Amino acid sequence: VKIGLRVLTRPIADELPKIYRTLGENYNERVLPSIIHETLKAVVAQYNASQLITQRETVSREIRNLLTERAANFNIALDDVSITGLTFGKEFTAAIEAKQIAAQEAERAKFVVEKAEQDKKGAVIRAQVHRISILDYLHKQLPCLTTACS
Repeated sequence: VKIGLRVLTRPIADELPKIYRTLGENYNERVLPSIIHETLKAVVAQYNASQLITQRETVSREIRNLLTERAANFNIALDDVSITGLTFGKEFTAAIEAKQIAAQEAERAKFVVEKAEQDKKGAVIRAQVHRISILDYLHKQLPCLTTACS
């Protein structure tokens, strides 16, 4: 799984001297990549691929919360964290497509079975109507069988 993440940060203004002393001018380059990577691994590991898609907002919120906490340890504030993209490997994409095709085929099979059942019910009804008409005909002919009918 490849995840695109947008992170907007700023140093906590009151802590600028401390940030400069401990991390230097390039604090963003020294701290953020590692805590972002660690946070992503920690959060994403809790979800399977389909959950990452269906629960994207929850995943994003968890990443934001954990990353905010981690960045605060370095006196860095996070203004925004959002998932910009989720990309899955070819195998996963193929599996999803196969699952969708299987679901469509199952729906089609269900429809065919339901249609066959309806056709069967129709045939039974037609047979019953035919039987009734034959019985009605025979009932009308019954007096002719006991007497001479012209």
